Amino acid sequence: MELELLPQVGVGPLRLGMSVEEARGAVQEWGLLRVASSDPEPGQITLKHDDSELNVVLGFTKGALSGVELFRFLDEDADVQVLLDGLDVFRTPSEDLFEQLAERGHTITENDLGFDALPELKVILANQSSYEYPVDEDGDPLYYDYVRVADQI
Repeated sequence: MELELLPQVGVGPLRLGMSVEEARGAVQEWGLLRVASSDPEPGQITLKHDDSELNVVLGFTKGALSGVELFRFLDEDADVQVLLDGLDVFRTPSEDLFEQLAERGHTITENDLGFDALPELKVILANQSSYEYPVDEDGDPLYYDYVRVADQI
């Protein structure tokens, strides 16, 4: 499975600004993710890719898709790629990804909370480390495990 992050646009067939009904239809037509939970008029819809254990959360503001959050897969052998500007966000070591995005001209701002933002793209990357993800010799996460594409950050 390949998911392309489209800054200021969406992820895969999910487009920022879609209505809840359009987003549900796109998910159903896409067929890669199942709806894990949502309310009839949700503030968010949680999606899951069962094989890889990748989670996706669709956030809605006033009935329109305003953000898509992806949480890194738990199956390290999963055939999943989450791409930003052709780079695999969840398989490229975060330090390398940070450098490669900067080399491509993207401005990246860091904060002490573990979030790195690409303001011009309205994308946030983070190491939340709430699961057993690969770590380096110091115990720090090797990869980003969270990404958010939104209409504003």
